[in-house]
Amino acid sequence: MDDHMLDRKKGGGAKSHTLDMSLMIENKYVLSEDTIVGLIWDMITAGTDTTAIAVEWALAELVKNPRVLKKAQEELDRVIGTGRVMIESDMPNLPYLKCVVKEALRLHPPTPLMLPHKANANVKIYGYDVPKGSTVIVNVWAISRDPNVWENPLHFRPERFLEEEVDIKGNDFRLLPFGSGRRVCPGALLGLTLVTSMLGHLLHHFDWSLPEGILGDEIDMAESPGLVAYMNTPLQVIPTVR
Repeated sequence: MDDHMLDRKKGGGAKSHTLDMSLMIENKYVLSEDTIVGLIWDMITAGTDTTAIAVEWALAELVKNPRVLKKAQEELDRVIGTGRVMIESDMPNLPYLKCVVKEALRLHPPTPLMLPHKANANVKIYGYDVPKGSTVIVNVWAISRDPNVWENPLHFRPERFLEEEVDIKGNDFRLLPFGSGRRVCPGALLGLTLVTSMLGHLLHHFDWSLPEGILGDEIDMAESPGLVAYMNTPLQVIPTVR
């Protein structure tokens, strides 16, 4: 922070860095240095764990489903080829890869119960009274596995998102890995871009297999309890350069 404050005094103009934007508005909103540090720290920690968790779950599902893995790699090879690496502008041309990411987030939302919310009014939901001020926990893990709204909900099948367009950023209540409304994750677009990019690079450059003697059905797909849903047993896979 000291370095950025000094640069601002020397340069005079505002930069596009998140910290500099926070320093620009600290007087307008009476933000203390501790508050700014907390905001930046929250953004870093919230974006690091969730992104890594999403990629690990996606890779686990792909190793368990070689058909899907091969289909995603074929799309990458067709769009990008072998002479360069994947870049962000390739993503609109990789619809199946984006469906793989959506399906992984549907089955394994990194924050399965989201963050606690609070009811700002007395409401009635399905006959239940929720008093104003109640802490509300939303089980998005259960919603995205509901057999009443998803066909074969426990089956990893990215094609479902090619058959029907489903918004993943909070406008379709069947799929809410980033929440919705005013409390929607501010990093939703960045998170989707990062996960898609990381997974695309891993699939484009490597083939993935399980250690000798381990079958796909033997992967522990249980979640570790907590605010974020790590794999209970960290995934172990073997990369082979393609």
